[in-house]
Amino acid sequence: MEYIFLLFAFVCGLGVKLVGIPPLVGYLVAGFLLNAFGFLATPAITTFANLGITIMLFTIGLKLNLKDLSKREVWAGSIAHTLLWVVVITAFLIAAGAVLSALTGQMDWQSAALIAFALSFSSTVCVVKVLEEAGESKTRHGKLAIGVLVMQDIFAVVFLVVATGKIPSLWAPLLLLIIPLMPLLKRVLNQSGHGELLPLTGFIFALGGYHLFELVNIKGDLGALIFGLLFAPHAKASEMAKSLLAFKDLFLIGFFLSIGLTALPDISMLMMSGLLVVIIPIKFMLFFWLFTRLQLRGRTAYLGGLVLSNYSEFGLIVGALAVSLGMLGEKWLVVLAVTTSISFIFTSIVYRYSHSIYQRIKEPVKKLESPVRLKEDIYPEITRAKILVVGLGRVGIGAFTSLNKIADSRVWGMDADRTKIQRMRRDGMNVINGDGEDIDLWENLDIRHVQLVLLALPSIEDAINITKQLKNAGYSGKIAAIARYEDEVSALADNGVDKVFNFFTEAGLGFAEESLSLVE
Repeated sequence: MEYIFLLFAFVCGLGVKLVGIPPLVGYLVAGFLLNAFGFLATPAITTFANLGITIMLFTIGLKLNLKDLSKREVWAGSIAHTLLWVVVITAFLIAAGAVLSALTGQMDWQSAALIAFALSFSSTVCVVKVLEEAGESKTRHGKLAIGVLVMQDIFAVVFLVVATGKIPSLWAPLLLLIIPLMPLLKRVLNQSGHGELLPLTGFIFALGGYHLFELVNIKGDLGALIFGLLFAPHAKASEMAKSLLAFKDLFLIGFFLSIGLTALPDISMLMMSGLLVVIIPIKFMLFFWLFTRLQLRGRTAYLGGLVLSNYSEFGLIVGALAVSLGMLGEKWLVVLAVTTSISFIFTSIVYRYSHSIYQRIKEPVKKLESPVRLKEDIYPEITRAKILVVGLGRVGIGAFTSLNKIADSRVWGMDADRTKIQRMRRDGMNVINGDGEDIDLWENLDIRHVQLVLLALPSIEDAINITKQLKNAGYSGKIAAIARYEDEVSALADNGVDKVFNFFTEAGLGFAEESLSLVE
């Protein structure tokens, strides 16, 4: 049975990818098609879905800095948005119920407030998936969105505790013993090596955190997230997160399938879902307005608000609980499931064109910015730069270090990871923090003397987009980029990149040349 599910997911995922739509949309479609043929979610699919969410939350924790949650734009933006959204949408649903009572049924303020609260969450699964596919999880807006998601997860846990009366066990304070045990657990991580034992170690830590919290009546997903946070400062945290990436993506297919397999709606339910989908732009406008009032740049507010403009799997959990307690009618669970699925499709497709849309609307967006700029949003400066390396991962660092030996202070590096940049600056390196896809950055960065830009990025979509941004900003120097596969080489060359290095071919060539020197 599970093979049929995976086959459907593969066919639908491949089908939508061929027309330029993210595969997760295909997985949702596969779930609904299977439901239409009379299939229901199996225990194995449910287990896959739960594993995917647990591993995803653990990897989010591995990449998260607690300082990000303490920023005013994150905690104040999250709280204010939830409160404003619940008030506005509750009023909207009551008004809609009065006008469309035949469609929505009896709608008192308690039911409307519950539905509004369920819709206040943004999808952790969808947002993280979209950001990772775009290579933007460590950008300013990416970290902002993830911080908001974590805050919303905390709101959901508090609600579940209050609504169910399931208070944490008296043994819950013993969880604090994890902190003195961390040196031992980190030694275990050190000994896990770099092979197949590393992702297994990640599974053990993620599931261990989940079950420990469940044992003391605290939501296990929160445990996986906190365990990830505890390991985030470790030197191997990034490597462990990457080793879990393929497993997480595979298991999350089960989650997207399970959404579609929840139930099949009738016409009235589809109409109600359509009504809730129509108000997604209100969610975006609230996020954008709040973020700009909290002094974020217009672009950051726009991208952060856009990627958060969807509904969440937590909304289904809240809805299921409300239905089980008799607070909502059963049809609302189906409506929420369909609405959430459509919102995933909305975000996945719209965000794909977010940067090109911003380029067209940037002037009116910038007029809505606060005149006061946050310290993190002040544009960086580069001096005497002749070569700029964009992307300081393993390949980028290697290129940056090698070029430094040749051109010294004329070489600069740029990366979206602020923590990495701060560490490199302390070591005396010429680096700046910046998102290469930010047209505002290029327009405010002095690149008149830059003769060569190296794009050391894993995503060719990002490299192509940055190439376009550079050209639009008036850059006339040369651009080089890396590719992992042969078909990517021609795609980059066709979009204005002057020199493309096939990562694996060039690495093999370098290895051969260096080795030949041993026998010459």
